[in-house]
Amino acid sequence: MPEESKPYVAIQVVMMPEHANPIPTLLPGKSGGTLYSTIFGGVILSYIDMAGATAARREIALRGGSADLKIVTVAVNRVEFKQPVFVGDVVRFETSVVKIGRTSITMRIHVIAERAGKELTVTDSEAVFVGVDDSRQPVPLLPARSATG
Repeated sequence: MPEESKPYVAIQVVMMPEHANPIPTLLPGKSGGTLYSTIFGGVILSYIDMAGATAARREIALRGGSADLKIVTVAVNRVEFKQPVFVGDVVRFETSVVKIGRTSITMRIHVIAERAGKELTVTDSEAVFVGVDDSRQPVPLLPARSATG
C-alpha cells in the first residue's frame, strides 16, 4: 500500500544574488547581451535537504511519532535539474511521503520556480531520512502498534 501523501510546501524562498553562480549567464535566444544570474545548484540541494527533513518530521508527528524526533539525512537518491533557477525567482519546495519504514522515511521534493507569472518545474528529487537517538543509533519513527489494537 503506497504511503504517498498530499503535497506540503515545506519552504518557499526568493532567490537572491548571494545564491547565484559567480558568472552571469547569457540566456539562449536573447539578444542585446541580457545577462541572468543562475542559482548555484548547491543552494538548491541545501534547500531540498531542509525541505525534506522539515516535512519528514512533520509527517512523523502527524502519524503519532515524536514531535522532537532527531532525524539525519542518509541519502539523496535522485536529483534532476530540469531548468535553471534565476535571481529573483520565488522557489517553492513541495514535499510528499514516498515511503515510511521502521526507522526511515523517503520524501519526494518537487521544486517549482515562479517567474514572470509562470510556474516552472525546475528540480525533482528524493531523499531518505533516518530517526536517531542521542548516540546516533537508528530508532523507530512511529510507536509500535499493539497486536490487539
